Amino acid sequence: MMTNIGKTPEIDSSLPRRLEWWQRAQLERQGCSSDNWDKVLFSPGVALPLIRNVHFGENVIVEEGAKVRNVPGGIVNCHIRKRATIENVARIEFEPEAACGVGTPVAALDETGSRPVYIYPGLSSQIATLMARVPKWVENKLKPGLQDFLDSKMVPAEIGEDAVVRDCGILSNVSVGKRITVEGASALRNGAIINNAPAGREAAYVGGGVDAENFIIEDGKVDSGCILRNCYVGQGVTLEKGFTAHDSLFFANCSFENGEACALLAGPYTVSMHKATLLIGCQTSFMNAGSATNQSNHMYKLGPVHWGLLERGVKTSSGAYMMFGAKIGAFTMVMGSHKTHPDSSSFPFSYLFGDERGATVVVPGAMLRSCGLLRDEKKWPTRDRRLKRKLPLNDRIIFNVLNPFTVDTMLNAIDTISGLLAHPADDDLYVRHKGMKFTRAALERAKTLYTAAIFKYLSMTLPNQKFPPSDGEEPGKWVDIGGQIMPRKMLEKALECEEIPEAEKVFSEAFLRYEELQLLWIGRRFGAWWRDRVERIPIGAAQFDAMVDDDREEYLENLSRETQMLAL
Repeated sequence: MMTNIGKTPEIDSSLPRRLEWWQRAQLERQGCSSDNWDKVLFSPGVALPLIRNVHFGENVIVEEGAKVRNVPGGIVNCHIRKRATIENVARIEFEPEAACGVGTPVAALDETGSRPVYIYPGLSSQIATLMARVPKWVENKLKPGLQDFLDSKMVPAEIGEDAVVRDCGILSNVSVGKRITVEGASALRNGAIINNAPAGREAAYVGGGVDAENFIIEDGKVDSGCILRNCYVGQGVTLEKGFTAHDSLFFANCSFENGEACALLAGPYTVSMHKATLLIGCQTSFMNAGSATNQSNHMYKLGPVHWGLLERGVKTSSGAYMMFGAKIGAFTMVMGSHKTHPDSSSFPFSYLFGDERGATVVVPGAMLRSCGLLRDEKKWPTRDRRLKRKLPLNDRIIFNVLNPFTVDTMLNAIDTISGLLAHPADDDLYVRHKGMKFTRAALERAKTLYTAAIFKYLSMTLPNQKFPPSDGEEPGKWVDIGGQIMPRKMLEKALECEEIPEAEKVFSEAFLRYEELQLLWIGRRFGAWWRDRVERIPIGAAQFDAMVDDDREEYLENLSRETQMLAL
């Protein structure tokens, strides 16, 4: 019978260990020092000539292949992984049990903090939307297990394998993931930089002059002088050219330059490129903000408690201004100044003009003529930086411009417009509804535009141009949750969940079943009037296409005239 009694246990020769006296002497000759060499561990494969001019505090581990040079302020409580490079950095330090940004409450929408979104690796635009829009869900359902969940998402106090940290100021409680480059950052405090991409496709990057505190950057790029406070930067996001933000969240493929964001929940594909642009206290997705776009969330009574919702696809012209609270319908163009807290969500695809008094004049459905709408729908998936990087996708996105959410709104808008046209206009020839102004001609035209768009939608979604049978159930409403179109019933199911992973499963189910649920909704939603006109579906769709083609031709003709005007 074999026994280990009396035998010396084998020691793993690859484990980090204390330096021998001659190794310490060599490092000291190379300009290194330590508060306590016994608390500094090196893997056997570390090449000591690559370690120069570094002050080591306590609890530091250096693995093989690491290159560490010129860190005069010291490295404290840090694990430097294999082949990591640290050069010309003022100081790298971790406090015991540092959170590294995980669990930071971000005061999105309402700057007073009444709607906190707790950030963590893997945060999706769907969960962030629920936290911000339904704070009672966090308080009543998530709170008992939230801290345990956040603890499970904690990141290590380390500079990851093959990471590069070069020419930076202080990194304090900042976890740098594997194969990430941080170069030229001025100061980073309490954050995590996370890479989920395979080797050679890394998206996470922090560049020159970046100053960030209380943040998570996950597969996103922050560069050229950005200043961030209390922010989550998601997959495929780029922030650069001096952009500043606080208490803001940026999800898939957003691009921001030059301007400013405060309490912004930026859903997928939100874009802002101009120095004078401020997005504040609002939720967006697929938005394009024109230069000098601005909003107000503070009317000097109770603080900055007002916030707005810009449904998917909203665009703003140069100098557009909105006084929140306001709710702008999907795929709407906003021009001028709007001070009457408009709610145009019942009229998607509209033009909104601000008159001389700040009132909102609506031309409903006018955006449906735009040749850019369906072009954008095709463009967005091709510009998905997450796919190019082969990332696991945190955010679920439905790209369709015409979908159950926008189509149901147009169906309701047709009924609303019929009711408005049943009454005469006011003395100034405007029809008024919920504080907005319409001309009768615009309302009449909108019925035609909405009907053509619905026929186009049906032509794209109905198999063999036949309506699916109705099962007799109510169709139910659909919602847009951070870029994902889904039935409200499934949203309500998610809101019953007491743990975030459970809610994520509901969103994933709704995403995978989108086509099936859409056909089920069509069967329930479209009644006799539409079914009796099934033969008109291709005709109406052709009218829609012709309208879009006319807009494209008109645009090209105008462009040609302008080109001739400017020719030498």
